[in-house]
Amino acid sequence: MISELSPRARRDRYGSKINRTHSPALAYAVPWLSVMIGSLLPQLLIASAVPLLPPLGFVLLLSWRLVRPGLFPVWAGFPLGMFDDLFSGQPFGSAVLLWSLTMLGIELLETRFPWRGFVQNWIAASVIVIAYLFLAALASGAAISGTTLLALVPQLVVTLVLIPLISRSVAALDRFRLTRVRILG
Repeated sequence: MISELSPRARRDRYGSKINRTHSPALAYAVPWLSVMIGSLLPQLLIASAVPLLPPLGFVLLLSWRLVRPGLFPVWAGFPLGMFDDLFSGQPFGSAVLLWSLTMLGIELLETRFPWRGFVQNWIAASVIVIAYLFLAALASGAAISGTTLLALVPQLVVTLVLIPLISRSVAALDRFRLTRVRILG
């Protein structure tokens, strides 16, 4: 009788689906940890007098919020911004304020335009990143002049080019966090 069943009927390609579920630890921890690690990476990779690397923690938060809208609560900008402030060298409270305002702004954007696609998300993220970098420069206490704005251009260009790549990485992390694991027992 068993030989009469097709191989797919006996067992599917990925193994039995019985006793498999999402890991709650992965589902909740991966987004938060990825943003926190993103906040640490620019300080670990290169030391420079001119900012070259994008604010990875902020761009990851932005990407998570745009790729998976309901995942982070609106208040998530506060603790994640506080963590970023501890390691970024910015005055304490600047990322808390800017990340919280970003989360509120994206919430308003999603309420107004729930049908956005990739291009609209990239444009929205680009506008938000441009505003973030300018406001972060203001919050740092630097005198805003043509030289200061010129120094922000490489970081801005690198950030805008990397937004789609970071969004794809966030989508891959989202698939990873939702992998099914076998429950023992």
